[in-house]
Amino acid sequence: MQTGGIFACALVIALLVDRFWGEPAARWHPVVWMGRALQRAGDVTAPLAPTARDMVTFWRAALCWCVLAVLCVAVAGVLQYVILQNAPWWLGCIVLGLLIKPMLAWQMLRAEVAAVETALAQSLQAGQSQLGRLVSRDVHSLSAVQVRESAIESLSENLNDSVVAPIFWLAVAGLPGLVLYRFANTADAMWGYPGMRSGRYWQWAGKWAARADDVLSWIPARITAAMLWLAAGGIGGIGWSTLVANARLTPSPNSGWPMSAMALALGVRLGKPGVYVLNERGRDAAAGDIARAEAIAGRAVICAVLAAVVWLVSMVVVKA
Repeated sequence: MQTGGIFACALVIALLVDRFWGEPAARWHPVVWMGRALQRAGDVTAPLAPTARDMVTFWRAALCWCVLAVLCVAVAGVLQYVILQNAPWWLGCIVLGLLIKPMLAWQMLRAEVAAVETALAQSLQAGQSQLGRLVSRDVHSLSAVQVRESAIESLSENLNDSVVAPIFWLAVAGLPGLVLYRFANTADAMWGYPGMRSGRYWQWAGKWAARADDVLSWIPARITAAMLWLAAGGIGGIGWSTLVANARLTPSPNSGWPMSAMALALGVRLGKPGVYVLNERGRDAAAGDIARAEAIAGRAVICAVLAAVVWLVSMVVVKA
């Protein structure tokens, strides 16, 4: 079996492992390893107090990012080469599937978001607490409607970060591309803040990480929006131009795309007070909307996987 076919099978195996077994233990999880390395590098890179324009810190953090990224990609490249060159195709599919799985987190994402509605049924405080596991913003002043909005936003944004973008980079650049994206996304989550976080100042130390993630997420974010648009049946006749107009309202060049698609698909209003409002004419998020969002996202995942498999298999046909 040619490489494209092996990766197509490996992707399906990875998603099956995700569906039935979920995440590996932290001590075996490569994303956890990336996080620990980034934590140590950040501790010696980011200053403890706010600074003015600090290009020394910027370039020092950029160098750390690049060194860690090269190490991750090199390891992934060696593993991919050894597997493809030495293992029988069926074993290669299984091993690559097991290596791909930790870079994808659909079931965990869906479970964490669903738990927000379950917690809200107990109390607002419980819902806020559960939401705090998903977002970095202060959740203690949010109403029940805002908690649901934030959960739906998190589902939409992380659908790209945790599922569609990893699949895209796997299809484009194999295991090294997948690992590079996951490293960049993890670095952005840990370093990509405009101010103080965890006792350190990230305005300059995290700028490279934030921009790198923006670049690598640019195409996948728009693909995610397209998959959500298709999964919602063309969003009830709402034109693509409406989605684009809403997507441009957010400060991020990427997160607005899947969030806008989901807001339009559900007919709800999503936003961050004082920052942006998506689908302004939509209704307030209500009980049941999180479950509806999960269903739409699930169909979008299927669309993304099918598209990736077709792409990978077509590579086999073209080479033949």
